[in-house]
Amino acid sequence: MSDHQLVTQSLADGERYAGLILGKDGQPDHHLVLLPGEAEDVSWSNARAWALELGGDLPTRRELSLLYANLREHFQRMWYWSSEPQEPRSQLVWGQNFTSGIQTMYGRPFRGRARAVRRIPAG
Repeated sequence: MSDHQLVTQSLADGERYAGLILGKDGQPDHHLVLLPGEAEDVSWSNARAWALELGGDLPTRRELSLLYANLREHFQRMWYWSSEPQEPRSQLVWGQNFTSGIQTMYGRPFRGRARAVRRIPAG
């Protein structure tokens, strides 16, 4: 049985398989799973805490791109937080617009939306 089949068979109720994230060397790194539920009108710190309570985390910028490409229909046509601060200005955090697909940054107090993901190591 393939890695992908094992992952999709292990999904909990309401979870969605988003795809495979490659590592910097181009080799499979981890499978991405979108968790059910959504946080609305939350600051970045509250979004992060919410995701951790679910047993997940906020997605990275690369993961948000994959979610936009593969599971866009499971998101509101709104802006969602990532887990990545903008370096060197760590008071700003990246996010993804699920209407246009662009990524931009907002200040941590901005009130946006959040989805949680979990990562399953590949291989």
